[in-house]
Amino acid sequence: MLAKILSSAVIGIDAYVVEVEVDIARGLPSFSTVGLPEGAVRESKERVKAAVTNSGYHFPSDRITVNLAPADIKKEGSAFDLPMALGILAATGLLEKSHYTDYIFVGELALDGMIRPIKGALSMAIAARDIGIKGIFLPAENASEAAVVDGIPIFPVKTLSQVISALKGVVKVSPVPSEINHFFETPDFKLDFSDVRGQEHAKRAMEIAAAGGHNLIMVGPPGSGKTMLAKRLPTVLPPLRFEESLETSKIYSVLGLMPDGAGLVKTRPFQAPHHTISDAGLIGGGQNPKPGQVSLAHHGVLFLDELPEFRRNVLEVLRQPMEEGAVTISRANSTVSYPADFMLVAAMNPCPCGFLGDVKRECTCSPLQIQRYRAKVSGPLLDRIDLHLEVPAVPYRELSGISEGESSQTILGRVVKARRIQEERFFRTKIFNNASMNSRHLKKYCPIDSESSLLLERAMDRFGLSARAHARILKIARTIADLEGVPDIQASHVAEAIQYRTLDRKL
Repeated sequence: MLAKILSSAVIGIDAYVVEVEVDIARGLPSFSTVGLPEGAVRESKERVKAAVTNSGYHFPSDRITVNLAPADIKKEGSAFDLPMALGILAATGLLEKSHYTDYIFVGELALDGMIRPIKGALSMAIAARDIGIKGIFLPAENASEAAVVDGIPIFPVKTLSQVISALKGVVKVSPVPSEINHFFETPDFKLDFSDVRGQEHAKRAMEIAAAGGHNLIMVGPPGSGKTMLAKRLPTVLPPLRFEESLETSKIYSVLGLMPDGAGLVKTRPFQAPHHTISDAGLIGGGQNPKPGQVSLAHHGVLFLDELPEFRRNVLEVLRQPMEEGAVTISRANSTVSYPADFMLVAAMNPCPCGFLGDVKRECTCSPLQIQRYRAKVSGPLLDRIDLHLEVPAVPYRELSGISEGESSQTILGRVVKARRIQEERFFRTKIFNNASMNSRHLKKYCPIDSESSLLLERAMDRFGLSARAHARILKIARTIADLEGVPDIQASHVAEAIQYRTLDRKL
């Protein structure tokens, strides 16, 4: 006897429908799974057999064949346990076809019949809605993240027997109500920019970076506050929009990293990987490619502390996502793209000992050592970083001062106003901030007068700036003008933007 149960699987961060076909025929007892199953899928036969038996149902002693269609795409994960069990029970006549038609079932089975959570429930719910399915049965632990999708009933279940009883009409499983607010409030952070004493110019650069979504690198001696400033950057970033939150949540859902009980990721991510990370860990990869740290930082901040300590081949893979806002990973059997629109914040010492340029401590590095140290970070990578910032050591009088600097809330108010200007400017486009402008946008939104043009020309000739650096300066100047609330870029804005190309001038 043959039964067909609908399920779902994930490729990248998007899901697709899988038809689980179960055939029970006469022959020696066996359980075969076809359709390119990976390890966890092949092992599901043991979990399914034990779960069906321990739930009080008869497991047939015949030849069982399970086909996962489409059969030319590799299947991985444990989400097929539940549809396999239902297919076997339906093929034995326990369930009628009308009970399970037009529903999607996903879930991992424990040996006692309990249903455990899975990865990618949010993407699966979106796929189910898009094809017009009546509803989706999934583990209760995944219900909150799937319930953010409007237009599809989400049925949370805890045991195999509960699913059988619900399909037969013995018990009622109510769908989870969707109570998602499409506008998120600013989270209550424990860190604040008022904790940072001195470094007013660094705070100004942080404000510009947050207002325009610009990349930033800080260069300074140990203990000057680089890490302290970077960790407080999320406190001045505008709240996530619903569309941004949904896209970020899909990445976390695929990796099984959704916060407990949370339907969406509601705060901008902050990822700070250690410098021993591999290129696959940073950018994503594996035999079946998974998202890396750059994708986990989507619509948030990727902080690379001690930048020259990262292996060069690891840093060089950042070029594509920094330019395109996405990562494309190609393998022999598939090509997967993950979103990776993040703000890169990097920190480094000026030399191996860290005290080059310090007025109180002498640098012990030779010119060759300094050159080798800085050469660990390539010119093309630095060229893609908008703001270059020197962070000197803080004098004692500023550290011991009583007065506090501006709070994150005050800075955030100005950043939000600047972002609103950009939202109106880029209305009905696929970009959200000045840092994402292309050459066509630069020509339209970043015209400069003759004085600014002459100033920029002199800077390019004197410091040997590239065409990419020229575009970065215009983007920064546009953000500075937005912070001041003026429609036109002025010479003072261009002059300040040029000051943030420190490493270009030194190189």
